[in-house]
Amino acid sequence: MGRESVVELVRARSPAVWRPVPATTRPRRDGEVDGVDRVFLTPAGFDRLIAVGGLLEWSRAGPYRRGTPYEPLRSRLAAGQPVLLPLDIPGALAVRERLADTRLVLLAPPNHRPDPAVAAAFELALTHDLTDRVADELVGFLGSSYPTPAGPRVRG
Repeated sequence: MGRESVVELVRARSPAVWRPVPATTRPRRDGEVDGVDRVFLTPAGFDRLIAVGGLLEWSRAGPYRRGTPYEPLRSRLAAGQPVLLPLDIPGALAVRERLADTRLVLLAPPNHRPDPAVAAAFELALTHDLTDRVADELVGFLGSSYPTPAGPRVRG
């Protein structure tokens, strides 16, 4: 199971965690909904977003590009909502450049030792050996990043 499986488990256990809808230039697949599964853009539309700083990070995957739209993420962070971005290392480092106070988690496969300089950019490194364990650790990590909303006081 990959990082998407971990993200879905984290979101199931902590519904307040928001995952941005990525933008892509690849064609829509059967059953995908624009704006829900992905934001489908033409290459020219993608270029316009890059030019105006509308993507937090982006990368090329074969002939297509994908990226994280910045505005929806910025407004969620401004509202204090935890956000989870399943990114590769270059994407995570690009996020660090734009949002210096971002808390990054490195999810590494078992027996993988990341380069020490890369690992230093991440606040937490988790070995992705058991998806349930990793999801639990991420929920705990995210919970420590955001204040718990105040609930009603019980008197008595």
